[in-house]
Amino acid sequence: MAEKTDKVYEAIELAKNTGKIRKGANEVTKVLERGQAKLVAIAKDVNPKEIVMHIPLLAKEKGVPCFEVPSKEELGTAAGVTIGTAAVAIVQEGEAKNLIKELAKKE
Repeated sequence: MAEKTDKVYEAIELAKNTGKIRKGANEVTKVLERGQAKLVAIAKDVNPKEIVMHIPLLAKEKGVPCFEVPSKEELGTAAGVTIGTAAVAIVQEGEAKNLIKELAKKE
C-alpha cells in the first residue's frame, strides 16, 4: 500500500513540474466530467466525506485511475500547496506518463 501511495505522490509531483494538475474537489470534478483527467488522488482524511464521495464513482465511469491517499496535507504538499487539498487530478502527465501507466495497471 505505502509503495503505491508514494508512487501516486511522485506522479503528482512530476506532473506538477512537467505537466499540469488541478487541485481541490471542485476542480477535480470539473476535469473528470470534461474527460481531461489522467489520474485522480483523493485524501482519506477529508471531512465531511461528502466533499469527495462522488469522485471515485465519476473516475470509474470515465475510466480514470483513482487512488485514495492517507493525508490531505501530504497530497497538498505533492501538489505544491502549503495547505491540505481534498483531491488532485493530473490533467497533462508531463514526465509522469510512465508512472501513471504503471499505477493504472495496479489499480
